[in-house]
Amino acid sequence: MKIITLNVCGLGVKGKFGWVKSLYYSENPDLLVLQETRSKQIKSQYIYALWGSMDVGFIQKDAVGKSGGLLVVWNIKTFNATDCLYGEFFIALRGKWVVSGHESIIVNVYGPHGDAKKKSMWYSLDNLLAGLDSAWVLCGDFNEVSDNSDRLNCVFHQRRANRFNEFIARNSLIEIPINGRKFTRISDDGCKLSKLDCFLVSENFINLWKDLLVTPLERKMSYHCPLILKDSIIDFGPKPFKLFNEWFNKDGVNVIIRDAWNKNVMSSKKDCRFRDRLKNMKFALREWSKNTFGNLDK
Repeated sequence: MKIITLNVCGLGVKGKFGWVKSLYYSENPDLLVLQETRSKQIKSQYIYALWGSMDVGFIQKDAVGKSGGLLVVWNIKTFNATDCLYGEFFIALRGKWVVSGHESIIVNVYGPHGDAKKKSMWYSLDNLLAGLDSAWVLCGDFNEVSDNSDRLNCVFHQRRANRFNEFIARNSLIEIPINGRKFTRISDDGCKLSKLDCFLVSENFINLWKDLLVTPLERKMSYHCPLILKDSIIDFGPKPFKLFNEWFNKDGVNVIIRDAWNKNVMSSKKDCRFRDRLKNMKFALREWSKNTFGNLDK
């Protein structure tokens, strides 16, 4: 599973089409979620050229004048869309992942600027989430932050942040942390920085995918950097030692583990001390197992 979200700041601007197309070819996402396309009725031929094939579905919301515009494009071989819903500030796509058969709803959000419109957006999203029971992903440019630390050299509105946090809590959403970057939007002069873009997911969605990771990509032709949500199985290398469940049915094993863990280690670095404690446990459990069970391999 891989979803890319990006406020493209005008898909028709010279060079933007090629940039977004390169994102698809380099990352091969299942869904591409764009905000602020500033376009009306993007033709299917344009989408096919963007995606590089005709194995694609898409829904869009027209821009109003030269602002707004939403687009969601998906690979029909990996995501089977069944329904879509439109709101003033979002479009929502419901479907099933082809391999697992699990249903998810992906919501593309582009937040307004005015205070009254922000209130309206939270209200409409509340109604959307209350009306459907599924594994949710809300992504896009919310045009809001949840904490003062999410802005630098920008005006922070505590009341607006409180409403954002209340919306997240009310709907039991979880923000997936961005790995490797604090801010997602940078002004032209590089002075003003904000974290306006994010992924908010439901607990149901986390239960489907487990190891979720949000990674920022290089910001090239937009004020915003693209974000990728994907399930990531991290390989930590070989296990430090064998572990048998049967060990824990024997009296005294907890004492062996505790005593080995509490042995003095000489390393000054925390990760090295942790490594050395694992080694102490490994040797202690190996000796105890040999004396208690004999040769386990036999």
